[in-house]
Amino acid sequence: MLAPQRQAVIAERVRRRGAVRVAELVAEFGVSDMTIRRDLETLAERGLVAKVHGGATAIDIGSTDEPGFEAKAVQQKSAKEAIARQAAALVSPGQAIALSGGTTTWTLAAHLVGVGGLTVVTNSVPVADVFYRSGLDDQTVILTGGVRTPSDALVGPFAIATLESINVDLLFLGVHGVDADSGYTTPNLEESETNRALIATARRLVVLADHTKWGIVGLRTIASMTDTDVLVTDGGMPDDARVSLRERVGRLIIAGEEPS
Repeated sequence: MLAPQRQAVIAERVRRRGAVRVAELVAEFGVSDMTIRRDLETLAERGLVAKVHGGATAIDIGSTDEPGFEAKAVQQKSAKEAIARQAAALVSPGQAIALSGGTTTWTLAAHLVGVGGLTVVTNSVPVADVFYRSGLDDQTVILTGGVRTPSDALVGPFAIATLESINVDLLFLGVHGVDADSGYTTPNLEESETNRALIATARRLVVLADHTKWGIVGLRTIASMTDTDVLVTDGGMPDDARVSLRERVGRLIIAGEEPS
């Protein structure tokens, strides 16, 4: 079993049971004590478990917990970069696109500043700033109004009013959680309504979600996975999640892997 597969099993075990011990994992997987400790260290760095003496425990992520933009920006940087590169290939010069709030869409923005003739609609202050600083004369950026969330997204009635009369070719949507039953979710009620308005503007919905989003359920559902034209994720997505996603989304893209 490869390390990412073993780590996915361990993370799921912790999520279901609340805790695991190093000794039992060593016996189960037939690997060294040091290997399991490295696995737990990796999972802890990804925010999936909390390391304790002799093992790991679950991190209680509440349905209303919402990390700030700076905290999320340093998480899963390589995965987000891979997802952004893959997603950027879906954009053509001259298109009208929308980018929701989030650090993955912010990473994507840096890959799109050289695409000519874009019209970009966003409710993300950091995303708008990326395009503003690029200084390209042939790009148009529309930043909605609204109330700023901890993730630096603008939400609420003003944002929704701006979006009601706009039509774009593609929406790139960042999400807090992805779950087979609950779909795409957010811990912020007003952000869910604004994201629904963003979805309504777009001919095609592209969801950007790294593997750590799988199994996370926020307070409010934004959309069903069956509403998705394309979902772009990274190679750390567990095999069972890939099966579930392929059954529900129009097209699944695993960044860095050949299409299956």
